[in-house]
This record gives sequence, C-alpha cells and structure tokens, in this order.
Amino acid sequence: MKSADRGKTWTEITSPHSDNHDMWINPENSDLFIQSNDGGANVTHNGGKSWSTQFNQPTSEIYQVEVDNQYPYWLYGGQQDNYSTVAVPSMPPYGIQAPGIGYIINTGGCETGPAVPHPTNPDIVYSNCKGRFTVFNKKTGTEQSFYVGASNMYGHNPKDLQYRFQRVSPILVSPHNPKVIYHTSQYVHKTTDEGKTWKIISPDLTAFEADKQVISGSPITRDITGEEFYSTIYAIQESPLEEGLIWVGANDGPVHVTRNGGKTWKEITPKNLPPGGRVDAIEPSPHNPAKAYICVLRYQLGDRKPYIYKTSNYGESWELLSSGSNGIPGGYPVRVLREDPVKEGLLYAGTEYGLFVSFDDGANWKIFQQNLPVTPITDLKIHRSDLVLATMGRGFWILDDINLLRHDNIENLNNHMLFKPNSAIRYRVPSGARLSETPKYPRPGVTIDYFLKEKMNSPLKLEIMDERMEIVNSYISDTTGISKDSITRNMSTEFLKYTVSDKLTAKKGFNRFKWDMTAIGPWDKKAEDAYKNGPLVQPGIYLAKLTIDKLVLVKSFQIEMDPKVNTTGISVRTISEQVDFQIKVRDLLNKALFLVNKLETEQETLENKEKMTRADKTRLSEIKTVLSELRTSDGTYQQPMLTNQIKYLYNMMNKADQEIGKDALDRFAELQSKFGAIQQSINQWF
Repeated sequence: MKSADRGKTWTEITSPHSDNHDMWINPENSDLFIQSNDGGANVTHNGGKSWSTQFNQPTSEIYQVEVDNQYPYWLYGGQQDNYSTVAVPSMPPYGIQAPGIGYIINTGGCETGPAVPHPTNPDIVYSNCKGRFTVFNKKTGTEQSFYVGASNMYGHNPKDLQYRFQRVSPILVSPHNPKVIYHTSQYVHKTTDEGKTWKIISPDLTAFEADKQVISGSPITRDITGEEFYSTIYAIQESPLEEGLIWVGANDGPVHVTRNGGKTWKEITPKNLPPGGRVDAIEPSPHNPAKAYICVLRYQLGDRKPYIYKTSNYGESWELLSSGSNGIPGGYPVRVLREDPVKEGLLYAGTEYGLFVSFDDGANWKIFQQNLPVTPITDLKIHRSDLVLATMGRGFWILDDINLLRHDNIENLNNHMLFKPNSAIRYRVPSGARLSETPKYPRPGVTIDYFLKEKMNSPLKLEIMDERMEIVNSYISDTTGISKDSITRNMSTEFLKYTVSDKLTAKKGFNRFKWDMTAIGPWDKKAEDAYKNGPLVQPGIYLAKLTIDKLVLVKSFQIEMDPKVNTTGISVRTISEQVDFQIKVRDLLNKALFLVNKLETEQETLENKEKMTRADKTRLSEIKTVLSELRTSDGTYQQPMLTNQIKYLYNMMNKADQEIGKDALDRFAELQSKFGAIQQSINQWF
C-alpha cells in the first residue's frame, strides 16, 4: 500500500511476489525502493509501476528435497509461495533457448510439497498441498486428486476434524515396494493403488493435548487456514533394511515405531526430551535396523537448543548427540540429519545456520560450510555420492562427489594419497545447454581426489590409462614455473603429449582434479589450445596414475554408459568403433598440422636469410605451394584447405554417440589419400 498524503488515503501497489516482509526506500528518491518477500527481492525505479525480476537471484525457499533415479537426476521440492511444487535437473538434460531458469518444471501439489517421484518412473510424482495428496503426470501435465477424507479443513477447530493434516504433510514411498505409499495426518495412511483407496494403519500418534486444539489467531484475527495444525505427524521413514519397520514423529513431540507394518505401535519418545517440540526429521540407519536418529525443533517454543538423538535399540533408549559443546553451537536448531549410506557413522546435519558433519556417529561435529551460504538447511539427501540440499532462502544446492569423506582415516592423513575415484557416467553435455549460468552446472567428468602432505615444488604428473595400460591422456601441473609454451614446444617435436593444467593443483592438503573423460585431442600451435577437445573415451575400466616426485600412486575406476544412450540402440561396440575412427582422424590431423608447422618454420628461416641462393628460392616456392594446399588463406569465407577439411570431419564425429556414416568413411579415405600424395611429393626435401 502507498500513501502520498501522510496516510489519509492509500492505493495498492502490486508486487511481483506475495508475502511481503520488508522494504527500503531511498531517502533522496522515494520512487527508488527495494521490496523483499518470500521469493526474494525486487527493485523499482518508478514508485512500483514496474519491478526488476527475481529470476536473477537464488533466493527460493524450499521445504524439502527428493531425488529421482533417472540420469541426470532431478531434484524435487515445495517452493514457498509458488503455486506448484518444482523440479530442477542436477545436470543439463537437454538444450534450451533460455538457459538456467528454463529448466524449472512444475510437478503438482503446491508451495508446501513434498513432491516425491516414483522410484522407477520419473514421469509420475506424488505431491502434497497442505494435506491434499495428488498424482502428477509429467507427460500429460495434469494431476489426479486423491485427498484423504476429501474434506475441506479450512476454518475448523482441529478438535472437530476427522483428519488433521499440516501444510507439509509427508509422503513416503516404501523402499521395499514402490506400490506402497504412506501419507500422514494424526494417523499413518497407506495406499497400494496410488491413493485411490487409503487404509489407516495406526492410532493417533500425537500428544493431542486439549488446550492446544483451538481456533488459531482468535479472537483478534481468525487464522484457521487448515494447514498449520498442531498434533499431526510431521516425519515418517521406513527402514531401508527391514520392511515394515516404520518410525514416525509428531509436531507436538511424540515418537513412535512399528516393527510389523503398523499392526502394533510403541511410543519411544526420548525420556529427557522436553515436550511439545516438532520432530522435524527421522533417519533410520541404512546400516543397522535397530539404529535411528531424530531431530527435534523447539525454537517456536523459545528454545533454540539443537536436539539430535540416536537410538541403537529400536528406541528403548536414546543418546543426545548435540550437547552444545561438541561442535554444533548451543543456539543452532537442527532441522535434519542423514547417515551416509556407504560409511556407517558418517553423519550430515542441517541446522538453522548451515551444515555440519560428524565422522564418529555424532560424538563430535565439524562445520562443513564450504561455499554454502549461511542459511537454514531444511532437508538433505545423499544420492549417487552427491550431497543434495534444500534451503530456506537459497534454493537447492549440490556438493558433488563426497566419496573422499568416506575414507577411514580422513582426518589424520600424514602421507601422500590418491583416493579411488567413483564410477562416472559417460555423459555429453547437450547442445544448447553450455551457456547456463543460473545455475552454473559443472562439466561431466571423473573426480580424482588426492592428498599431499606438503606443498610440492616439483611438478605433479597425472596419467589416465585404459585397460591395456595405454595412455589415454596426461597432465602436468604448472606449479614449478615451467612455461606452457616451452613444454608444448617439446611436445610438438618429441610428441610427449602432456597437457599443462593449472587444475592439477599441488597445494598442501586435499586437492581435486576433474578429468573430462576425453582422450588427447589434436595438436595446436597455440599452447593453450593444444591437445584439447579430444574424443570422449569409450565405457570401460581406467587407471589414474599420479606421480609425485618418485612416488607413483595408481587407482582404478570405471566409466559407465549413459543410460539414455542405451535406450537409443547405441552399443558399447558402436561407441568403440566411433572412438577408434575419431582417433584415426585426429592422428591424420596431427600429421597435417605438424607438417604445416615444420614448413612454416622452414619458410621463416629462408625468408630471414640475408641472401638466398637459387636453391633456396626454389625450395621457398615449393613450400608455399604445399602450404597453399594444406593451409586455409586468411580472410573472410576463404576456401577451407586440407587441414581445415580434416578438422571439419573430426568435429563432425565429435558431437554425439553414433554409427559412422558411409560418407564420413569415404571422406576420411579421400583426405588420407590427399595427404599421402602431399607427403610423397615432399619426401625428396627431407
């Protein structure tokens, strides 16, 4: 609202997003002000007639995160004040005209979420909107509604409702049977037909204290919106190890467990947990069915202490893992905890102010913020060795490849070490997806982590070898001050083929190199371009060989076929034939480029002579003639000569996984023949 007469009259100003929170007005120009809301911030220069966009800032508030099993995988969650849940890809899945925000898709439900993809069919998403269950189909873009009770909850005193749902009512697909879905009010509801029929499998599992069941906001402002009820189940998880072992927690304190699929339930609330808190997250251990963790929020009750509890005996007893003096500060409420699915006792905790990690099952915690903004972590998942986060105000975040954290002695390394890389998917970035800056996606590749006990003053060397122990690509660090130009010149004469890379760091401590899964590319006279843009290697077993002074460390890893390529009928054999062909074309291109370089060098030597003999002049004329066949003239739209024609064929075959067309094979034979004729004509010179 805006008043220009000290409040006597008011006019409405429409802002780009709802739930407005704050405003700053320029004291020298009242038409210039900033308005903040649940979606971010907007600037107006004309008193609110028009506003800047919110799509240039990562300020979305995400309630939870789920992931699917396609490649690349997608992240799903409820976005505050968005009319639908949303999903975004972890890597660019295809090219688009508007990079970045163009990848965001709707997935049913509403702002609250969750949105839970089907485990095997990512086109189906089970979504929630304030206790209303729907089945969203990406192919049709519509959602089917199967609300439990099918009753409008708005305006009711919760004590009079048949079912009490809250805004982020959880949805859980059983890890043992994708047909089994759980949804919770004060009861646990179960369906085996995607919501067409529901069965209650529990009693009321909340405290349901009578004095808390009131018309909220009354008598001043009636705010009974039917989505923020107390005494509802807020968290539910089924053990990934034991079917029917289900843990639940309510937003008014109680924790329950069933070990027989809901036939009988037992309250297991920690005895020293103050009452009334919200059980925000439950994490059944992926290593021990008797072990589970809970996180309880009580800051709405004026208590900002962190509450993380662990049980190792199905809830018979609990241990507090957050004393306030073991790493997580006393004023940091904890929203979520997950145990690493590979390394038992490796825990990740999302707090109101960032991320923490424990290497000893919660006995001690360390801040694990890295480049993550200081923001509430609402949820997290470990998926394909990535740490996937939802935040309340900074959107989704992914920490790629946490394999390093799983090492047994990660905090006490004293020697140089090369860690075994994770398997990687052989993935090509789609055409049109390379320019995205929001988000700025990482390039596909193999993550190679290594530890140096001290800063190295001599160069590191990293060689990638295939199963036949043949070098596929090689890199040398540039930490010694050796110029890239000098090394590349050596390579051009001795054909050593090492790429100088400042990404191969040699600092003390942990270092990370990302190999882009390419073989050695064509030579180039420009050192910074030499040996880049090589063929994408074929799927298979590879070795990373790291040389540190005289120490040689070797680890194997696997490059796997892109699942999407598999569905197109392209086989590993087809890719192998394509890569072999690309290497043949690359080698022919190298020969042509080396010859051009050699002839140009000789031409320069002859032209710099103070006096040329008749033989010199004859040779110079012959060199220019051959160069005119090999090298394209400078200028606009000049006819491409032999080196450019070979390069054209090379680039043509370097865009997608495919069979080699007959025209490409014929053209290669023709180019090879032309180059052979040129070589034969100049053999008499050398």
